[in-house]
Amino acid sequence: MEQVKFLPAGDSAVTVLFSTEMNEETNRKIRFVAAQIEKKGIRGIRESVPTFCSLTIYFDPFVISEKKVERKIQKIIKAYKEGSAGTRRVFLIPVCYDGEHAPDMDDVCTLCGLTKEEVISIHSGTDYLIYMLGFLPGFPYLGGMDPRIEAPRLDSPRTTIFEGAVGIGGKQTGIYPLASPGGWRLIGRTPFKVYDPERETPILYKAGDYIRFYPITEAGFDRMRQNGCEIEIREEQ
Repeated sequence: MEQVKFLPAGDSAVTVLFSTEMNEETNRKIRFVAAQIEKKGIRGIRESVPTFCSLTIYFDPFVISEKKVERKIQKIIKAYKEGSAGTRRVFLIPVCYDGEHAPDMDDVCTLCGLTKEEVISIHSGTDYLIYMLGFLPGFPYLGGMDPRIEAPRLDSPRTTIFEGAVGIGGKQTGIYPLASPGGWRLIGRTPFKVYDPERETPILYKAGDYIRFYPITEAGFDRMRQNGCEIEIREEQ
């Protein structure tokens, strides 16, 4: 793994760059450090924000210096054991890949030279690591998509994408938790409310969890949408 770099981000933040390449081991290390910061409750550190390859740490310069933050983070990094995965949470999320729920499915099939059945099988046949959440509340940036279904973003983004849309943008796939503008190619829709402010926990998953999609019919989508969609969460090794 590349040597960790500490990059000043103003007078009250520092970005810890772990790597210049996105991969699971780097992200696992970032999550470990973020979890340890929270667990230890280091005085003066206000927040840590993980991304694909880095962790930005916000601190109170009147309580702790940047150099002291760096020393404490270096100590945590040294305690990390490479490859230590442990138990993982997998969220099983239903997706309807048919009809009006998948307006760009035909384009993806054409671009990738695959049938609809092959695209669905490939897309739903992978466990996707949630590298980070962003853009919208609960929008998961997922890693691990099969390169056979990579497809470029739309030349002209849509002004509105429906809630629950499942799309492909380049090498990634993700879920739009709310209606919003967007340029990813939409191949399906989930009836599950990814973000629900009325729920005790508005966003159920977090960075480090995994998502596994499974196909449902249009009738199944309508039924789950009407009756409420409870998803299965598995603890796996």
